[in-house]
Amino acid sequence: MKSFQYYCATRIEMGIGKSKQLPELLESLQIGKSILLVSDPGVVQAGLVEPIQAKLEAAGYRATLFSELSQNPRDTECLAGAKRFNEQNADAVVAIGGGSAMDTGKAIALIGPNGGTPIEYAEGKRRYENVAPIICIPTTAGTGSEVTRSSVITEASTHRKLTLKDVALRPILAVLDPELTFTVPKSVTAATGVDALVHAIEGYTCKVTNPISQAMGARAMEIIVSALPEAYRDGRNVEARYDMLQGSLLAGLCFGSADVAAVHCLAEALGGLYDTPHGVANAVFLPFVLKFNAEENKAMHAKLARYMKFATESDSDEEAVEKLIEGIEAFTHNLDIPKLKDLPGVRKEDFGKIVELAMQNRSTPSNVRTVTAEDYLNILEEAYNA
Repeated sequence: MKSFQYYCATRIEMGIGKSKQLPELLESLQIGKSILLVSDPGVVQAGLVEPIQAKLEAAGYRATLFSELSQNPRDTECLAGAKRFNEQNADAVVAIGGGSAMDTGKAIALIGPNGGTPIEYAEGKRRYENVAPIICIPTTAGTGSEVTRSSVITEASTHRKLTLKDVALRPILAVLDPELTFTVPKSVTAATGVDALVHAIEGYTCKVTNPISQAMGARAMEIIVSALPEAYRDGRNVEARYDMLQGSLLAGLCFGSADVAAVHCLAEALGGLYDTPHGVANAVFLPFVLKFNAEENKAMHAKLARYMKFATESDSDEEAVEKLIEGIEAFTHNLDIPKLKDLPGVRKEDFGKIVELAMQNRSTPSNVRTVTAEDYLNILEEAYNA
């Protein structure tokens, strides 16, 4: 019997139109009146930020927008945001968007009051302290960053993904409003939805999992596999969008007190090199890593197949594992997820670099089956040739 910890201090507010109540929610937190809004250009252009900013200003808040960030946020962008935070004498950060906005918002809330650079925190050279209050409003159902202790940032000079991780980075408030996800494009709905599914799978299976994470992950898998195809088909299906936000939230609570694993390590390497959308990168590797892991963990992966309704209790573990791999492949295919070889920029000549970056990732040791550089290369080859 092993010891474990599970911790989440985030207040969660979820419901249709809940984002309209942000001024009242902030007032109850008593965090000050100067707010730095962090979002990305796509979310701003979709018109999701302006109504929230207007409501804050009408309630007496001074809300300044910072939106100069990429889909895989850079350390340089975080530093620019921290400079804006200090120029505005901000009291708190409100991140509105997907994982890029929320992860950038966390980094700004850390670096703004404390100085330094993302790599100094990622390498343990600076302490996580005096972090400004973080409020997250997700506009996609994917990363679960609204309830996690992590922020993943790309180091622009090396293309490495840096993971800032500490309980101090957990948002104090998460506001989940399905209405904000209605206009998400189909391709983003698919990619972010699979990202959430990978969070649930890896948080459940990784070596540092715990019973609470597994309970959250099991429910998240069930919800996401059921709801994502419908949210993809009809983006204004309120029930499907609600369920996907709920599934993403549960998946975030799953891995947020555990870890991710090999799928993410490969995906983050791909994103760092080619700026591949994170959810797409996760999706292209998922079936191949599952196949690799299941060879030594059939019983565990048979459970995954049953949670996702790819297999039944009457199936043997071997049958269930086969149905898991087949089911995931069909699931991602029906969401029009591209193959690895079809992603922009991907070259076999870069596989060595991808493997190197994946091995450097601190989540590699958490993979349920020990994975070597040779294993990563074999998975890459198999995914590329599929």
